Amino acid sequence: MNNYRPVLYVLLAVILFTIWTDWQHWRAPVPTGPAPTTRALPATPGIRAPTAPAAAPTTAPQAAPTVAGPRSTRAAAMPLVVVKTPVLTAMISTQGADITQLLLQRYSADKSHGQRPYALLTPSGHTVFSNENGLLGQVTLPNHTSVYQTRGGDYTVPAHGQPLTIRFRWHQGAISVVKTYTFAPHGYTVPVQYAVHNAGTQPITVYLYNQFLHSPPPKTHLFHSAPIYIGAAYYTPQAKYHKAPFTGMLKHPLHVTATGGWVAVSQHYFLGAAIPSAQTPAIFYSSVLTGPRYVVGYKTARPLVIAPGHTGVLTTRLFLGPKTPSLLKAVAPGLNLTVDYGWLTVLSQPLYWVLAHIEAVVGNWGISIILLTVLIKVIFFPLSAASFKSMAKMRKLQPRMAALKERHGTDKAALQQAMMEMYKTEKMNPLGGCLPMIVQIPVFIALYWVLLDSVALRDAPFLLWIHNLAAPDPYFVLPILMGISMLAQQMLNPAMMDPTQRKIMMIMPVIFTGFFLFFPAGLVLYWVTNNVLSILQQQWVMARVDKA
Repeated sequence: MNNYRPVLYVLLAVILFTIWTDWQHWRAPVPTGPAPTTRALPATPGIRAPTAPAAAPTTAPQAAPTVAGPRSTRAAAMPLVVVKTPVLTAMISTQGADITQLLLQRYSADKSHGQRPYALLTPSGHTVFSNENGLLGQVTLPNHTSVYQTRGGDYTVPAHGQPLTIRFRWHQGAISVVKTYTFAPHGYTVPVQYAVHNAGTQPITVYLYNQFLHSPPPKTHLFHSAPIYIGAAYYTPQAKYHKAPFTGMLKHPLHVTATGGWVAVSQHYFLGAAIPSAQTPAIFYSSVLTGPRYVVGYKTARPLVIAPGHTGVLTTRLFLGPKTPSLLKAVAPGLNLTVDYGWLTVLSQPLYWVLAHIEAVVGNWGISIILLTVLIKVIFFPLSAASFKSMAKMRKLQPRMAALKERHGTDKAALQQAMMEMYKTEKMNPLGGCLPMIVQIPVFIALYWVLLDSVALRDAPFLLWIHNLAAPDPYFVLPILMGISMLAQQMLNPAMMDPTQRKIMMIMPVIFTGFFLFFPAGLVLYWVTNNVLSILQQQWVMARVDKA
């Protein structure tokens, strides 16, 4: 049995998995199905939906909440209120008093260095992502199509200032509403409050809804996209964290009732989440509109009853910002789970924790990746040493294996039997060089996911020409070094007896170099560091074996 056959199988499996993942991501169909062409609002069983300026809303007395369509095109011409904090810039339209555009000041518009800021919420363009919230009830109440009144103007929140409050007013008949936003200097969480005053003679019931609208993610070329989840997600105390992919909304719309939790749209590195009051039961829903446009949000399950002459208050929260685990964990339970570490989250989370603490000391994410890789190699050194010792013994047996092959010729059964006898005589396990490596594979994959979906690496510089560890190396230096290091590793390993396997292993560095040309520089840096450390460890172990 050849010592490197399992390694070959593992490498081929990794390549096939990568190709399959990218292929599925690239060719994923975009569903188009029946959807309302006019504007619709979340319907509440047993009540009449309010009228809207853009079109008549629909009602569905026995159905799940029906979601709203895209904002009216005339919303772009409505007056805007601009709020700028040290971390974000929000543009609020008087139509709906909704945040129509939100810019993240500390993140660039794309993965190229120096372009700022990143537009998380955008009402138009290649990727539409917007937030809509409002009220529903038996009487006419303001929704995301209603026009509010406000003083207007631009506001700036100083870095060391107090939170800023912006108020929008709506009035019709006996009902008046004050919608309030609160912006903290360094926060990505925006509380929204509705104060509803009933000046009439009859009590009124009021529901609150908060929803996101998103267009299909833009398609990218095969091998140019990372297998990162982009779609809806929700969390409830009972069901915990679940994904609700856009492509499945048409056949399996979301309809979950819970007290507490949240509903969100997750992007690569960034997140928009609608968070209801923890004490208020809410219905999480989704739908697909023409375009297509995907809508996901929540509506309060029980109405707030406001007596004549009284004022009722309804609250919701928006999180609009980066997927930083510590930040998300402080906002709402389970929100940190939107950082997509794949199926090895149980390993990825502690790896990120260690990486973040190293960076807090050294102040450079690239150096932190190198030091974390060194730490992992030290921890797994006993396994690696066992593997390298097995390889060293295998190299010693190469002449005898060649002699056995020459003696038995094409009789493969006799050759395998003779080789097994030799392994038994030498007290050597032919899998001894592979099993320790296979044990380490889950850790390496977990670290791969950490580096792939860590927003801290976005725009993070390393050294010299690498200004963004989340973007590919612009001059392909790291991928080439990675290919050279793989080739150097193969030269240290015992040669394969099978000519076909030997040829395949020789082209592996070329294939992997081609893959890594488009990988984030942080990932390639980790792989290069891992390979170089493996070479040094292997040379040291083999030297001791030869000396012994």
